[in-house]
Amino acid sequence: MCTYHSSNEKTMQLYEKFRNSLEESIFSTVLPTLVNKQGANLLREFVVIWSNYKLMARWLCRFFEYLDRFFIPQHIELESLNGISFSCFRDLVFKKLYCRLIEAALTLINQEREGQQIDCVLLKNGLDIFVEISDYKGVNYYEDFERIMLTEISGYYSRLASEWLLHDSSAEYVQKVFWCLNREKQRARQYLHPDTEVKIVQVVRYHLLDQIANKLMEKRQAENSGMVTDYQEILSKYAGMSLQEGSSSTSPEEWLSTLMANSAHIC
Repeated sequence: MCTYHSSNEKTMQLYEKFRNSLEESIFSTVLPTLVNKQGANLLREFVVIWSNYKLMARWLCRFFEYLDRFFIPQHIELESLNGISFSCFRDLVFKKLYCRLIEAALTLINQEREGQQIDCVLLKNGLDIFVEISDYKGVNYYEDFERIMLTEISGYYSRLASEWLLHDSSAEYVQKVFWCLNREKQRARQYLHPDTEVKIVQVVRYHLLDQIANKLMEKRQAENSGMVTDYQEILSKYAGMSLQEGSSSTSPEEWLSTLMANSAHIC
């Protein structure tokens, strides 16, 4: 049918039948399954449904493959079958649930940051779908999620910096900074896109070090000058630094400058 010009009308009906089959599956099965889900349950069901949907779409593409091979190449304005599969799911499912999926992912990340156990594999699989759908036609949904996440991280560490400066010694503050930097790097490597790690570290360093540098130096100056050796031990442990032992000539400016420079190289 697809090779004869006289049958174009029927072939177009077949093309529309492919789209209609996908939409029918989405409206009858996919959306009713997801519509009342929230949080981790929504993300978990979404990951399963996306996998099942891709499998179904792949078989439908094979069933209608003559459209891709003969009919669609003759009508360049038409979207490929694979393209229709993506756009149907993106427009009818992903966009509809996008805000709730972001909320679910951010909730899991915040829970893990606060010390709770979460399903990191589920979170990674969910965010991988953001990237996968973003790759199609250049719409980057993962970057939108990333911007929201970095804004939340900014607020979180800005509050922590104020609390730590008020209640902790400068030595304790430094320990917490390096601990947080290490944990954020580990967290990013577990379930975020590789490019996100650098951005998170930059945000954390800005709020915990760059923004409060003068206050931290003033706090150190106000403390016992005999703490120099303790600082050397702390920095050597957390940043691999090699200051001379007993070097009381290290100024607060030099100390903090070295601290900030080395915080970028924590493993």
